[in-house]
Amino acid sequence: MLFQSVLKHMIHDGTLRLQTPGGRIYTYGNGLPPRSTIKLHRRILVWTLAFNPQLTVAEAYINGSLTIEEGSLRDFLHVVFLNLSRLDRHPLVHWFDRLFYHTRRLKQFNPIPRARHNASFHYDLSTELYDLFLDADRQYSCGYFSSPLVGLEQAQHDKKRHIAAKLFLNQPGLRVLDIGSGWGGLSLYLAREAFCNVTGITLSAEQHKLSQQRVQFAGLSKVCRFELRDYRKEKGPYDRIVSVGMFEHVGKKNYDEFFANIRRLLTNDGVCLLHSIGRFGESMAINPFMRKHIFPGADLPSLSEVLQAVERSGLFVTDIEILRLHYAETLKHWNKRFQARRHEAAQIYDEHFCRKWEFYLIGCELSFRAGILMVFQLQLAKKLGTLPITRNYMMDKDERAAHVPDPLASKIRARA
Repeated sequence: MLFQSVLKHMIHDGTLRLQTPGGRIYTYGNGLPPRSTIKLHRRILVWTLAFNPQLTVAEAYINGSLTIEEGSLRDFLHVVFLNLSRLDRHPLVHWFDRLFYHTRRLKQFNPIPRARHNASFHYDLSTELYDLFLDADRQYSCGYFSSPLVGLEQAQHDKKRHIAAKLFLNQPGLRVLDIGSGWGGLSLYLAREAFCNVTGITLSAEQHKLSQQRVQFAGLSKVCRFELRDYRKEKGPYDRIVSVGMFEHVGKKNYDEFFANIRRLLTNDGVCLLHSIGRFGESMAINPFMRKHIFPGADLPSLSEVLQAVERSGLFVTDIEILRLHYAETLKHWNKRFQARRHEAAQIYDEHFCRKWEFYLIGCELSFRAGILMVFQLQLAKKLGTLPITRNYMMDKDERAAHVPDPLASKIRARA
């Protein structure tokens, strides 16, 4: 049977037991932890799970036709990620991966209406859902953990001040564009703490609505505004551009267009800070479960792909930082919070939705811990002389602002 063939080929480390609908049990691996037992409840699965297993196994778990009989979902996925590098060496899986990879450009077609639809699919989910697991400021991206003892609220605040330090906000009144501004937290921070004039743009109607409420409550409407607009329609110019967690939705075939627009929107002395999930190693298509069920239209770049596109745009790369495990820690906190209020998520949606989001949060965390994914922060400029020639300006400002709480964040969310 095909699925057993895939598991036998793949599972060498840890222990995975498979129980078929007929009651037979197969054991794979070396007998050592981590351990998990899964049960299939439909006979057809012993065949179909071999085809595109990174999608079909997730879907079987979500719909309940695959259940975890020993251990937890984390234990099962831990075994999977320990052995994931062997999966695509199986001839059948490799063939499907190549097919998926060669059709990726069709999936990366990203005109403005489609980009708006893709954003709505994820970011226009119930407002109450995001309240269950995000920090008070609704930062839905990688936090910055200065130590293992730092909690989620502090890590997300420290992420904002870390980005602000890299933007070189050396005078008040700078015009800042926040591309993919989410629920407005970073834009409000830059307007309040660095005295910038900030324009935040998003394609999510729900995010835009809450951002508008928050800026009014904060009393910052004269220096911070939010627009429901695609970055390709923005006029500019801006002294600074920041984009956090949006580049993953651009698509590989559109990188040249993205950086051409960054260059067009920047003043001659402008600076851009791009914060994005990326992948270690060679370019590959995004996980098919993530593309279909969580972030349609998304793709994750290798750093080599991004740097080539930057070079073609005429922009200079002035700084690069790789955040390796910060997102793993962020996702661990999100999942812990989600599980603590899981019954509320089930009331908002249903049990299938909860299983889907468990798979998403745990799977993503383990992707970062396994060295598949990382976060990069890329600083860009039009001119070599725009920024100081050492990184002291970043570190000094970052250190001065470190561990200073963001007093308005929880009040803003509570009022909005």
